[in-house]
Order: sequence, then structure tokens, then C-alpha cells
Amino acid sequence: MLSSFRPATRLLARQGQAQSVVRAAYASTWSNVPQGPPDAILGITEAYKADSFSEKINLGVGAYRDDKGKPYVLPSVRTAEEKVISSQMDKEYAGITGVPAFTKAAAVLAYGADSAVIKEDRVAITQSISGTGALRIGGAFLERFYPHGKSIYIPTPSWANHKAVFSDSGLEVKQYKYYNKDTIGLDFDGMVADLKAAPNKSIILLHACAHNPTGIDPTPEQWQQISQVVKEKEHYPFFDMAYQGFASGDTDRDAYPVRLFIEQGHGLILSQSFAKNMGLYGERVGAFSIACESTEEKKRLDSQIKILVRPLYSNPPVHGARIASTILNDPALNKQWLGEVKGMADRIIEMRALLKKNLEELGSKQNWDHITNQIGMFAYTGLKAEQMDKLAKEHSVYATKDGRISVAGITSGNVKRLAESIFKITG
Repeated sequence: MLSSFRPATRLLARQGQAQSVVRAAYASTWSNVPQGPPDAILGITEAYKADSFSEKINLGVGAYRDDKGKPYVLPSVRTAEEKVISSQMDKEYAGITGVPAFTKAAAVLAYGADSAVIKEDRVAITQSISGTGALRIGGAFLERFYPHGKSIYIPTPSWANHKAVFSDSGLEVKQYKYYNKDTIGLDFDGMVADLKAAPNKSIILLHACAHNPTGIDPTPEQWQQISQVVKEKEHYPFFDMAYQGFASGDTDRDAYPVRLFIEQGHGLILSQSFAKNMGLYGERVGAFSIACESTEEKKRLDSQIKILVRPLYSNPPVHGARIASTILNDPALNKQWLGEVKGMADRIIEMRALLKKNLEELGSKQNWDHITNQIGMFAYTGLKAEQMDKLAKEHSVYATKDGRISVAGITSGNVKRLAESIFKITG
């Protein structure tokens, strides 16, 4: 009995050793993969969750919150979704470029119904996986077809994902001046100088409205000068419009730079997102478009956009696009949505004013005009990294180290405590 047991034991041991060798060989395939850095926003959220203080404040999240600090689903979105569900549509694939009723309406929303590119059917457009997906399609298209170099200039600073998206698309990311830390405002002279210094026919990324992360936008007059410089240098503009309507509460006003550039004869690329202005964050609804010279050019570009999209994700999801399409194409729902967008924008504007008012009433000697001069979801406070650390550790106020705060996280219930916390670390 014992002798028969020993060979079996040895056999099992040998099998175990062999399996260990196999596992070791397999694991070594990925032994050269380094640990990536943690996501900055995720780290803020984790620290916030771990804080047991009942009056803690999270100003890191890049999503709209109501005045109770809760996620907000627009009533127009609820109604549109009910319409979509009750219509009992099938779940078949959309075409490669998405839901046609959505893309057509998205183009009109961005360029304007009276725009020449709309009237003359010169917009090559595809539904995308929100704004990020639109940027990625744009990066891939430029890398493959742009004939004047593979560099793209983005503002300093810009949305953190811009560099990653364009780098992974095969483009070389360069920067132009944008933010003046001394004035906590736009470095317009530096921006213009850098655009003039860039090689002719460079690709220039521009935030259409509610610049992320600074909340600082050029004035209409400055946009006209930027357009002139871009035209003189024959640069190619790439607009990222993630906040149309959400910035000022007026979709037409927020689209001004895009429409100005079209009126002045620029060709351009546009990325649109419906995450913020419709609250469709998880539905991932966006659009990528190119303003073309002719319908013949549009036809050629459409064909290549499809070829790019097909191996990326094949077809976009239909549910969110159907919701957005219903809102954009139903006159009553569209009017309701525009009112709700204005309501969200107005709340953000009100929170900016309240924060500034509370700081001034506390006797702060600093000038906080930049808080109300900026626009959109984010505000650049001008606070330094060590001050942001103090806010978190001593006052349970969480935001990014660069001093950016999400104004959507401010409520009428916490704005006073937020102002007091800022006052204590700044005087």
C-alpha cells in the first residue's frame, strides 16, 4: 500500500513542478510591464470616500451635480427615454456612422441651421463614443491623411486626456501658451505669439467654450483675432466642443467660435460631446465631423471615416443617440431641454458668485474676480499645490493639486464652509 502511494506522490510532485514552470514562463511574458501612475481624479475620489467627516466636499468630479450634491438626470432626458422605450424599436446595429437622425441634428446644433456647410450638405459626420471617441477618430484621421505634418498644438494647460488621445493616435503633441498664472487669466499675447511661431499649416486644437481645466475663454473679439492668425498661418483648426450650452446657457453663444471660423472660410474638424449638456455621461453620445470644401470632398471623407471607425469599434451604441435625437428633433422637448441646460449653467454661475461673495465678506485681501470671470464647470482658483493639500488634510475639501475645482460640486449648503476653508489657507 505504502509503495504504491509513493510513486503516485512523486508523479503529482513532478506534475506540480511542471505546472509551476509553465506558469512562470507564461507570467514572464508581462514581466516588463511597469506599474502605471494612479489616475489623479480617482485618487481624489478615493480620499474623499475614506474621509469620515460629515461635511466633506468633493470638488474633483467632472460631472454636474444638483444643489443637493446629487447626480442629476434632466427631465427632458427622462421623457425622451420613455418615448424611445415605448416606441419598441429593434436593437439592430446602427450603421458605421451611427443613428442618422442624431448626426444630422448634432451637426445643425453645432454649425447652425443657416450655416453654409449645413445648407450645402458639406459636413462629413459620424456618431462617436462621446467626445473622447470623437477626438480619437480625429487623431487617427489626421495621422493618416493630413498632408502637412503629424504635429498637433494644444493649449497649456489642456484637458489631461488630450495629450494621451493624440499621442496614442500617432501625432506629436506640442503646446502653445494659454494660461497666465500671474493674472489667473488668458495669456492672449502669448497664445497669439505661439500660433504665429508655429510652422505654417500646423494643426491647432481649440476649446470652443468653457476651457477645461481653466474656465477661461477668449472674448468674441479675441476669437476674431485668433481666426485671423490661423488664416494667415494656414493652420488647420480642430475644435473640441464638450460644453455647448452648458457654459453660458445658450447653445448658439457657446458655438460662436466654430461658426465664426466657418463664416471666415476655414476648414475645420469638430468634436462634440453630449455628456455634459444632456447629462448623458454613461450613454457615451458624441459626434465627430469635418467641414468640407464640397459635397464631393464630403463623400470621399465619409468613406475614409467609415474605414477608420470599422476596426476601432465597428458601430456606435444606439440607445443614447436615440435619446439625444429625440430631444434635438422634437420641438417641444428641444425647448424644454434648452431651458434645463440654461438652468444648469445658471446654477454654476450662481455658485461662482456665492463663493466670491463669501470670500469677500470674510475679509479676504485677495482679488477673486477670476472666479466669476471664468465660465463653465471648472474654475482655476490660483491656489498652489501645498494649499490644495491643506484644503484636503485640514478642511476635508478635495480637488486637484493644480488648484482646479469643479464648481458643480459647490452647493448653497456647502459654499460658506468652502469659502471659510479657502480663507483660512489664504488669508
